[in-house]
Amino acid sequence: MGDEPTTQVLASPAEEELWRRMVAGDEEAFGALYRRTQGKIYRFALRMTCSEAIAEDVTQEVFMTLIQEAERYDPVRGSLLTYLYGIARIHVLRRLDRDRAYVPIMDAHENGHIAPEERQILQDDPLGNLTRNEVIDSVRQAVLSLPVHYREVIVLCDLHEQSYTEASAALGCAVGTVRSRLHRARALLLEKLRAARHSGPVSRRIGSTRY
Repeated sequence: MGDEPTTQVLASPAEEELWRRMVAGDEEAFGALYRRTQGKIYRFALRMTCSEAIAEDVTQEVFMTLIQEAERYDPVRGSLLTYLYGIARIHVLRRLDRDRAYVPIMDAHENGHIAPEERQILQDDPLGNLTRNEVIDSVRQAVLSLPVHYREVIVLCDLHEQSYTEASAALGCAVGTVRSRLHRARALLLEKLRAARHSGPVSRRIGSTRY
């Protein structure tokens, strides 16, 4: 995740064709693009803010921008999804700057927002159902506590599996900057998760469990 060679990433033929049809006025093509990418854009915004309301607003704004400014997308510079992540990031940063109040972590299990990557975490958790909610909440809180410029590279590269090149296009920075930020972000995230495991209820359960 995030360690692919930094070669140029072009839009897939199917994706580019749908975009071209959309620009030509094909509403069905826009619908197909929306279905392909809406969930990923929503989860990106949700992971950056931990607010369903903000994630919904950002997702709506991203696709309104795509409708209004479709010609601004250049397939040579990367995939449409990468372009949409870039738009989403701009709107997320605006909302974070405007809404500085703390947004509490949601119980995504009750709301049904368990992404495929998070299901994998649950499957790999050796304590199973006993601590799975705490594991997911710990990861979310740790990611959310990172400075924004570290949080976004973790979300893009590790949770959304974007390459360095794709992330650099979405973030508008050099590939080397993405690489260095991701290295530091992973180290910070690991420190936070270790601290949470040693001090939280998960660690107490681990310490009291006999195998």
